[in-house]
Amino acid sequence: MPCYNEARRLDARAFTGFRLDRHQVEFLFVNDGSGDETLALLTQLRSDSPGTIRVRDQQPNQGKAEAVRTGMLEALEAGADFVGYWDADLATPLNAIPKFVEVLEERGGVNVVLGSRVKLLGRSIERHAWRHYLGRVFATLVSEMLHLAVYDTQCGAKLFRATPELRRVLAEPFGTAWLFDVEILARLIGLSERGTAAVARYLYELPLDEWRDVPGSKLTRAAYARAATSIFQLYRRYGAMLARQSRASGAADVQLPA
Repeated sequence: MPCYNEARRLDARAFTGFRLDRHQVEFLFVNDGSGDETLALLTQLRSDSPGTIRVRDQQPNQGKAEAVRTGMLEALEAGADFVGYWDADLATPLNAIPKFVEVLEERGGVNVVLGSRVKLLGRSIERHAWRHYLGRVFATLVSEMLHLAVYDTQCGAKLFRATPELRRVLAEPFGTAWLFDVEILARLIGLSERGTAAVARYLYELPLDEWRDVPGSKLTRAAYARAATSIFQLYRRYGAMLARQSRASGAADVQLPA
């Protein structure tokens, strides 16, 4: 849980009261150089629930990407079978976690579960219209760059199986502050011996039952503009490799026995 100045938005009771049948769940909060009372709140949370709440104080502020990366590495070192990240404002509620875990348990070939904000009948996806439409343009650009038909890379709810590939993906700091979600996928594709299609087979997008824009979000229109710039940074860094991996997928498919 990356946290930056979340003292007024963090729902402490939601975390201390959360339980998951047949699983031990730990929440690792990464205080990313907050200037408010976030660290004090997290410290109190840890005292109230020492078995389920852990706190990492990261100073000075290094951005969400680095908070996520270092937090996930620490979780992997602690021996977690599944590790992921979740927005601390609980735009995706914690009651979605069991469904993420269920996918990894029941689908042995899946290594990554991506929360997806698809507004379907029977779901409650409350998203500002401007964020939705900008998000669709952004998702199209990302899909073209990755050569991967992914609907929603930027939802802040993701769960990963602990694998050697994941450790390698997280070994180095991300190159962009805003698009680390996309960079994770690019790095996974780069590590694949069989190209993009092989990675696509172990990714699973899970449509969320509930998601809402929480007041006070740091994702503004200006942030979307910076994210657009970051797409071109990622393309310069990974574009040629992603194109090669896409072609490798086609060649591998041709060589498969009938």
